[in-house]
Amino acid sequence: MAGDFAVQAQALLHAGRTDEAEAACRRAMKARPGQPDLLTLLAQILYRGGRRQAAARELEKALARRPDFIQAAGFLASLYEELGQLDKAEKAWYRVVSLSPSAPAWFNLGNVLRRLDRQDEAVVCYDHAHKRAPDDPTILSALVARKQALCDWAGLDELAARLVELVKSGRGAGVQPFRMLSVDCAEDVLARCAKSWSARLGATRAAPFPEPMAGKVLTVGYLSADFHSHATAYLAAELFELHDRTKVRPIAYSTGPDDGSDIRRRLEAGFDVFRHLPDWPAAEIAGQMRADGVDILIDLKGHTRDARPDVVALRPAPIQVAYLGYPGSMGLDAVDYILADPVVLPMACQADYTERIIHLPWCYQVNDRQRPRPAAPGRAESGLPAEGPVLACFNAAYKISPALFSIWMRLLAARPDAVLWLLSEGEAVERTLRAEAERRGIAGERLIFAPIRPLREHLARYALADLTLDTLPYNAHTTGSDSLWMGCPLITCRGATFAGRVGASLLHAVGMDELVTETLEDYEARANALLADPAALAALRRRLTETRDTAPLFDTPAFTRAVETALARMWDSYCRGQPPEAFAV
Repeated sequence: MAGDFAVQAQALLHAGRTDEAEAACRRAMKARPGQPDLLTLLAQILYRGGRRQAAARELEKALARRPDFIQAAGFLASLYEELGQLDKAEKAWYRVVSLSPSAPAWFNLGNVLRRLDRQDEAVVCYDHAHKRAPDDPTILSALVARKQALCDWAGLDELAARLVELVKSGRGAGVQPFRMLSVDCAEDVLARCAKSWSARLGATRAAPFPEPMAGKVLTVGYLSADFHSHATAYLAAELFELHDRTKVRPIAYSTGPDDGSDIRRRLEAGFDVFRHLPDWPAAEIAGQMRADGVDILIDLKGHTRDARPDVVALRPAPIQVAYLGYPGSMGLDAVDYILADPVVLPMACQADYTERIIHLPWCYQVNDRQRPRPAAPGRAESGLPAEGPVLACFNAAYKISPALFSIWMRLLAARPDAVLWLLSEGEAVERTLRAEAERRGIAGERLIFAPIRPLREHLARYALADLTLDTLPYNAHTTGSDSLWMGCPLITCRGATFAGRVGASLLHAVGMDELVTETLEDYEARANALLADPAALAALRRRLTETRDTAPLFDTPAFTRAVETALARMWDSYCRGQPPEAFAV
């Protein structure tokens, strides 16, 4: 009898009739009380009905009776993780690993440790998972990303090359596109990765839009999870404020947190409408956009953290545009255009982009003229020696490649009084980089680590730096314009992808193309020459300071007009029934 009820409960669960399934399961449990398999079945039913905490309690009972019940152990570990109970999730996944040390078990344990910010332990878990499933692209990309974040370069080149090979061969499904930006590869590899990732969203048949009206004020929606203390907000706040309301009605669709910051309050005031939609399902966000009559949707996230490509895929606006947050193609047919410039994205790259390329004049990156220009702090209070050149790179650690780091160490060797100033991302990274410096014959104490600070304090540091060193294959983006805004010269090497050409674009837009190099050999030689010529470095700083208020990079009103011109042209083409085409403003 109990078996009949259990079979009935499973059938009802499969049919989505959770209330009836629960009743059948509880009848089975009366006949067979405390059975781990029935407790686990009840947990599945409760979970399907949205009662996750209750499901967890049933799984705990099952494991109390049968500690080696792998099905219940894996389910409970995943459930704890979903509930945000990471300490419990860690213990639960360790139980799963002890019962069955499979690749998925090790991978999931690594994910929990990563979320607990125990990155070095996460790498060990990912490595265990990779050894058991060497061609699993999701596991491999996670391992590569964590090793990059820790500057753990042992075997990294081989792992990254294998990842590129998997993506190129069409076996890279499951590789998050953002993780590929810091891997040395060509634009077509990134395109294949983005298309594969976006294909998971499925094709959507959008409902028809109202007949377009030429010459109207365009309702432009900006979609982002970064409308708070984030680089995107600090760059773009003035763009939203400066939109000509006779041409554009800007609406924010915020899917991220309200952190209560000054920049958040400024953003709320800068839009005509600011919609706070955290945790909204994609269909509801898209429905709100349609109700608001959005003519052009600009997605500011792409495939970065907390992005909502699922919203974009639903085609809530007749014209959809990728911009700023993600330096690459989304690989999503629902996105019509990408705002770029001739340096970061030459028209020759069009074949690798599902979006039509729009060239804005000078530089694609918007900047905010209200960004502060604080005075320099003292060298001692910043942890710097009293004298000597300061080479700086405040890019995230995952952008630092071993080849570039070797160049930086040779620059320090050539100037024994110089130091390298890096962003602090934890003791593990600091220990690793100092050890790498020692292996290259440079005293570890010549690497100075700057803790993460609020924007004003962060910008003030650039006043103490003599030269900012860019990274490759993923350049400085916001940190690059921060450096130039504060008058600190930036030296870059032009890369093979959008992400690796941003430094060149920034420098072009401040009239300093001479700081753009084409090879790492030239990059090293140019940096050495500048370090050997303090007068030349001082002259570059004066040029930046004197032209900062007139440089195209920081001419936000002109930039806003260019964006509005691009939007008007997109709309005009749409009104005339023409398909999206690339063009330059």
